[in-house]
Amino acid sequence: MHGGTMMAIRYHRQGGPEVLTYEAVPVPAPAPGEVLIQVHAAGINPPDWYARSGFAAIPPHLRPRLPLPSIPGSDLSGVVVAVTPEVTRWRIGDAVFGMVRFPSLGNGARSYAEYATAPEDHLAAKPAGVSHVAAAGVPMAGLTAYQQLYGGLGTGVTGAEPRDFTPLAPGADAPVGTALAGRTVLVNGAAGGVGHFLTQLTRLEGATVVAVASGRHETFLGELGAHRFVDYSRQRPAEVVHEVDHLFDTVGGPEAYRLLPAVRDGGTISPIFHADFHPDEAAARGIRFRSGQVRSDGAQLARLAELLDDGRLRVGIDATYPLAEAAAAHRHAEGGHRQGKIVLTVAPG
Repeated sequence: MHGGTMMAIRYHRQGGPEVLTYEAVPVPAPAPGEVLIQVHAAGINPPDWYARSGFAAIPPHLRPRLPLPSIPGSDLSGVVVAVTPEVTRWRIGDAVFGMVRFPSLGNGARSYAEYATAPEDHLAAKPAGVSHVAAAGVPMAGLTAYQQLYGGLGTGVTGAEPRDFTPLAPGADAPVGTALAGRTVLVNGAAGGVGHFLTQLTRLEGATVVAVASGRHETFLGELGAHRFVDYSRQRPAEVVHEVDHLFDTVGGPEAYRLLPAVRDGGTISPIFHADFHPDEAAARGIRFRSGQVRSDGAQLARLAELLDDGRLRVGIDATYPLAEAAAAHRHAEGGHRQGKIVLTVAPG
């Protein structure tokens, strides 16, 4: 079942983008219940550079231990080239995409490579009308947005206690309806990877969507369905937006609490990344927190694929880089102010 070598990105020590090297490594062998995928495109996500840099933003005693050398990446789109006997969902030649083995950061074959292995239930069929580049931009960001709305988040991340994991839109066999009708949601960092999917999904569920981003993203977010746009470089969002039912904060950081005045008493905040929302002040106002760890889920990704296939969901691609230029892609990603996703191109097609 295959063999030989492939080109991949690895790092042998943690540090800046310069530690990423393009080198020949053995083609991985799929374990029972897994498939081998020829990767056509690999999506870049914040955990990729958090792990590469040594998890500098996490207190030392909480930092995961990462085996080295390591191939980064969890998101991919490609074609199945081998299956193990236990696999029932996929055949050789199937075009698939997925977020593989997340939140595990172990040394299983990762996506910044010409080939990668994946458990069969971490994958969904790539819609025929969606390119591999666009598909590779979906999994982690799309599933994070989806699981915030429809359930599936695990414990272990972001935000303040106590956390609520009750789905906002239960029973989401077809994740479009009126679950958020009559509610106002604010998406902070609305043009980024997670933010641009939250903007679209909450709009599809009937919410009035306030999108916060820098001014250059106003047209993009209007095209995605945002009802109102706030340019944070010109206005403080909490001074011009009030009585928000639900805040999705995809930015985080030590000054996240500045958005608290925008949220109504008894409202809800979903921090996507680590954030200081002054939990005592929030609790005094009855504000609840919903957050958690996104997890691989091929079935949920298949529902997102339906929305992609019929055009109700769009993937914003900020930039693409060849696999060999992953270091440059990471520098771009860490610079912020992205409009959608950054994707590595691996194989043509």
